[in-house]
Amino acid sequence: MNSMTLTLDVREGKHLYEQIYEYIKQEIKTGKLLYDEKLPSTRSLAEYLQVSRSTVDLAYEQLVSEGYIEARPYKGYFVCHMEELYHLPVDGRREELQQEEPRTGYFVDFSTSAVDLQEFPFDTWRRIYRKVFSEQGDRLFLTGAGQGDLKLRVMLSRYLHSSRGVNCEPEQIIIGAGNDYLLMLLEKLLNGVDQEREKPFVRRVALENPTYRKAGRMFASFGYQILEVEMDAYGMRPDRLEESQANLAYVMPSHQFPTGTVMPIGRRMELLKWASKRPERYLIEDDYDSEFRYKGKPIPALQSSDGQDKVIYIGTFSKSISPAIRISYLVLPGQLVQAYHKYCSYLSSTVQRTEQEVLAEFIGGGYFERHLNRMRKVYREKHDKMLRLLKPFEAAFTISGENAGLHLLLTDQRGRTEEELKENAARHGIRVYGMKEFGAENREKSGAEKPATILLGYAGLTEQEMEDGLAVLAKLWL
Repeated sequence: MNSMTLTLDVREGKHLYEQIYEYIKQEIKTGKLLYDEKLPSTRSLAEYLQVSRSTVDLAYEQLVSEGYIEARPYKGYFVCHMEELYHLPVDGRREELQQEEPRTGYFVDFSTSAVDLQEFPFDTWRRIYRKVFSEQGDRLFLTGAGQGDLKLRVMLSRYLHSSRGVNCEPEQIIIGAGNDYLLMLLEKLLNGVDQEREKPFVRRVALENPTYRKAGRMFASFGYQILEVEMDAYGMRPDRLEESQANLAYVMPSHQFPTGTVMPIGRRMELLKWASKRPERYLIEDDYDSEFRYKGKPIPALQSSDGQDKVIYIGTFSKSISPAIRISYLVLPGQLVQAYHKYCSYLSSTVQRTEQEVLAEFIGGGYFERHLNRMRKVYREKHDKMLRLLKPFEAAFTISGENAGLHLLLTDQRGRTEEELKENAARHGIRVYGMKEFGAENREKSGAEKPATILLGYAGLTEQEMEDGLAVLAKLWL
């Protein structure tokens, strides 16, 4: 609370404590003071307002008695949570808070984007932070390399080669704050290369259907024509890709979202052949949640099979660590590395140097690998638990997408629609997600409606939440 905004008027006819009480109450009711926000101490507020401390004590006691604020021993006074009081959010602050910590009203949310943070080594992360600050000091506050700090890029190149088979040097890696920024940077690079050609290429990008819709929205904002290319059991169809006349193809070969398809080597080679036919063609490989595979050996990245510098590789730590870390990376083929230095070398890095240094230590010290091994075990147990709980659902659904990733798919066999299944679940406090939300065409070539497919994410759920949620869905859907 900013006490500078509170002024008292001795001519108003109200006691001073009443004026303080009413002001703070109004600030809470209009959302200017948010849940769990700390108020000034009675002493500091009394000194600022030039009133006795007992006057402020009276105002605070009244607010406590009415439930607007609460006193916490040795900590001070804090705003209570009273959802029903908020009517007019001021300057978007309340909406921002809700976006950061959404209160959906669902008692179980089968989100496909959640992760499990219970096993994250917070003590190790804090220890590395202290080590970095003690050793690096004020160097961390200097402007770093636009591509990202060299130490992190070296660690990433080693990690990507050992875990995903990616062949790259640190000079090929760009560090950025999220995939959105890196796609904007990539568009600038491609545009610069295009301007050097005698005949500019047509701005078309092919996306798998269904796919990660945000990527499509990003390219649409760049002025690209978005072409949805049909998939089969092996991934994006090369014949349909050729027919689309696209110059870029955005694919997720290691574990396609949302279908869970793993692209076999034969299909990968077909896509690489497509890209090699024209100099302006590239494959953008989004290595979505590739770290989590529960059966067989890890699938190497498409980039590892690229012998002609045609794959642009993009990855993130949002699934392996946390969505909040906001560190992603781009591995550029040779021609685009040159374009980066020519067109984008003046851009500053969008990731704090402190975060980069901590992550580099986390990877280089072996903590990241141990964390991944631990999380694979945690997610494998949740995956297996989900499959056991879903056994009764086989009477009405086909279950797929198992053995990798962080969600499963249920395809309805009783002629119900996605909207019907989702709304039925929502009325009983369960949130599920439909395939159509990810841009899937919902009709067969014959014109008949495709069976409804529901996505159930499990990474962010406890075992009890899985049991409770699926018990409700079983009563509703079976």
